[in-house]
Amino acid sequence: MRQVALITGGARGIGLGIAKELARAGWNLMLNGVRPGDSVTDVIQEVASLGVEVDYCSADVSNSEDRERLIAAVEQKFGRLDALINNAGITSPGRKDILEADEESWDKVFGINLKGPFFLTQLAAQLMLKSKPEQRQKVVFVSSISSEFVSTNRGDYCITKKGLEMATQLWAVRLAPHNIDVYEVRPGVIRSDMTSGVTDKYDHLISEGLTLDRRWGEPEDVGKAVRALVDDLIPYATGQVLKIDGGMTIQEL
Repeated sequence: MRQVALITGGARGIGLGIAKELARAGWNLMLNGVRPGDSVTDVIQEVASLGVEVDYCSADVSNSEDRERLIAAVEQKFGRLDALINNAGITSPGRKDILEADEESWDKVFGINLKGPFFLTQLAAQLMLKSKPEQRQKVVFVSSISSEFVSTNRGDYCITKKGLEMATQLWAVRLAPHNIDVYEVRPGVIRSDMTSGVTDKYDHLISEGLTLDRRWGEPEDVGKAVRALVDDLIPYATGQVLKIDGGMTIQEL
């Protein structure tokens, strides 16, 4: 029986890169996003063409009722859940300096980037505990190097990504007795719709040596890392961080 993964934010950008890699590995998928289903039909068909069963559920992970509906959709469609990929996230609206930051934007970013994945993991774990899997189940939090690099015009975003580091460790400890491994994947500068507005900036920085591997990261780079984790190719490592940043966070004198 094929294993099943739920990927939030799975119909675009990094999430879609993850979806394609898991589909190539034979995983059935429930993809999630906030766009209506009829607007992602082509994406679903593209992923399904890789030979697996793919469904889509429109839901806002920051909303408790939507989270419950999303997990119910997984259970109804597949009857099991083997991996949760907490990928959905937004950048700071308006990228305001922290001296001008407002609570409305703060609450929105925290709801989607931190509260949502934390409580979705709670629901997903409860569904996982009903299953009788062939191998250890997995939870992956997709964070960002912004958990390490300060951006004063995206303070809310940086704090939520740092929060995912602790969420990973908390859930790793709590779920270990149930044979559920939890990881953080920390991407660097990845080419996606989120970074499309700063292409020139990072083209220059990368050419000047921002990363050791002097190229943009691609969604499939993150996808391959997640695939290795959920396929248990990196065992005995629950609670750990896997950086996909081209060597950007290495300090050199």
